[in-house]
Amino acid sequence: MGRSRRTIPEELLLLALDPTTGTTAQPQSLDLGLAGAQLVELALAGRIAPDGDRIAVVSPRPTGDPTLDCALELLRRRGAPVRAVHWIGGPRLGLRQTYLSHLERCGMVHAVAGQMCGVLPTTRYQATDTEISREIRARLDSAIRTGVPPDPRTAALAALAHAVGLGKHLYPGNEGRSSRSRLRDLIRHDPMGGLVAHAVMDVQNGAAVQPRRNPAAPAGRQAGPGPRPAPEPARGVPAQPRRGPMARVVAH
Repeated sequence: MGRSRRTIPEELLLLALDPTTGTTAQPQSLDLGLAGAQLVELALAGRIAPDGDRIAVVSPRPTGDPTLDCALELLRRRGAPVRAVHWIGGPRLGLRQTYLSHLERCGMVHAVAGQMCGVLPTTRYQATDTEISREIRARLDSAIRTGVPPDPRTAALAALAHAVGLGKHLYPGNEGRSSRSRLRDLIRHDPMGGLVAHAVMDVQNGAAVQPRRNPAAPAGRQAGPGPRPAPEPARGVPAQPRRGPMARVVAH
């Protein structure tokens, strides 16, 4: 996958980045949206495909994007198709920060160091080229204003923006109510984007992964606790070293 085109996770994060404060809107749900955006991007690249409400790997060939390839490999290791809501509702250890660092390496944002309460170090991010963010926003505005069905990439971006709650950030107040409604309606224009957007909303509404019973345990009794497995890395996040107690805080 070349760098001539921005990925949907990159565009979603740029949409969420406030140019004034250098923080991201909806930081908690944004991690879920980025996980969903990875699935859409992998589907557009022909690596995965929807199978009902599940996601199946159809080609394990790497895309060339490290963050996407990490997610693709984790999906491949599952063996069987996984429900989108279970995948998106998995561990969210630093996916937003991973993409902020990725955008910084690509030169799309730059980090601004600061302090919270004059003590705790923080990092805010500013777009290096505001024209990129304006172009992304213009695509959404055009789809909302004209009512013309957008391309799958824009439709999926709109679906995810709605799912994570960016509508009130992009189109605030009473004057933005109709635009927020039209943003929600764009979900129907891309099946994969709609699938992951609904999964993101389901996770936020409490659709959690149910623990599985150990099939080897006797009926009527749960198996006793065994050795604790090593934690699985966050979905689509390359393994990162642990940081000390004074690690820099990323401003939301």
